[in-house]
Amino acid sequence: MPMTIVSGRFATAFLPTSISISKLLSVKFAAQRRVVFVSRSIHASVSVETNSNVESVIEKEKKREEKNILACPICYSSLALISQPNGLVESVASGTQLQCNTCKRSYSSNETHIDLAVASGSKQYSEPMPLSTELFRSPLVSFLYERGWRQNFIWGGFPGPEKEFEMAKDYLKPVLGGNIVDASCGSGMFSRLFARSELFSRVFALDYSENMLRQCYELLNQEENFPNKEKLVLVRADIARLPFLTGSVDAVHAGAALHCWPSPSSAVAEISRVLRPGGVFVATTFIYDGPFSFIPFLKNLRQELMRYSGSHIFLNERELEDLCRASGLIGYTRVRNGLFIMLSATKPR
Repeated sequence: MPMTIVSGRFATAFLPTSISISKLLSVKFAAQRRVVFVSRSIHASVSVETNSNVESVIEKEKKREEKNILACPICYSSLALISQPNGLVESVASGTQLQCNTCKRSYSSNETHIDLAVASGSKQYSEPMPLSTELFRSPLVSFLYERGWRQNFIWGGFPGPEKEFEMAKDYLKPVLGGNIVDASCGSGMFSRLFARSELFSRVFALDYSENMLRQCYELLNQEENFPNKEKLVLVRADIARLPFLTGSVDAVHAGAALHCWPSPSSAVAEISRVLRPGGVFVATTFIYDGPFSFIPFLKNLRQELMRYSGSHIFLNERELEDLCRASGLIGYTRVRNGLFIMLSATKPR
């Protein structure tokens, strides 16, 4: 999938082609004042042209730097291109190799996504993941997620992806035009909505599940006349180890994902790290307050449930607000509908 690589050189500024140095030297002027006037005019013209060229290059460099926000998930340093098939410069093709500028760890891309998980490429090492994480890595659940699974959330008060997208846009107004990370994107229903809206300069669809990202890739290619495909980048990564430079992301969206994260506090802290000052975090989840909060020993039961499943049960809104505040986010606000809650918080300026 596409991504931009930053080069660090400025183009050399030349004299305008309309000015011939040999002709200037062969001209004889009758008065010294005229010679001075012409030379000053030429100097001014060259200076304006040179300044214009430099400013243009600087502006292009700034735009490239804004797009190149991917980082090593180990040391959070920027990544450099070390090999790329077909000589492509502006996009990442299958087989592209990226290397951390600090620890020299290498990462690669395949047909569907860039793999920036910490343990990606390891052959001997493996570690067990929580049940909720492994569930969404399975090919069957990944296939069914957008074909019936997600639609069942309406019984919990979720208004549906299109309505949720419109609600999220209200929170995201301060950062429209910037980049956005769709965290735990699943099969990419919101990632595609963000990309199709053309409201963001770049959309990163991020998930830990390889099969979810494959579904996202396939569904994206099934849509005819999809605009700005090059703005949508699929990335495999751990939500608690985001592969982005510190303070480089304008917005993070997490749809129906917060309760599935093994450690919501670690994940939201990472989101706070990558957000720019003024950046916005928007998330939806289930909240089991009301009569559920009066069940004796429910908090203890929640701890046991998390131990085995990896899923988190939120029992009241204050808990979510406290989670955001503890992670350095401010301006907490929310919308409720039954068990559904959409929350938003901002990175301080």
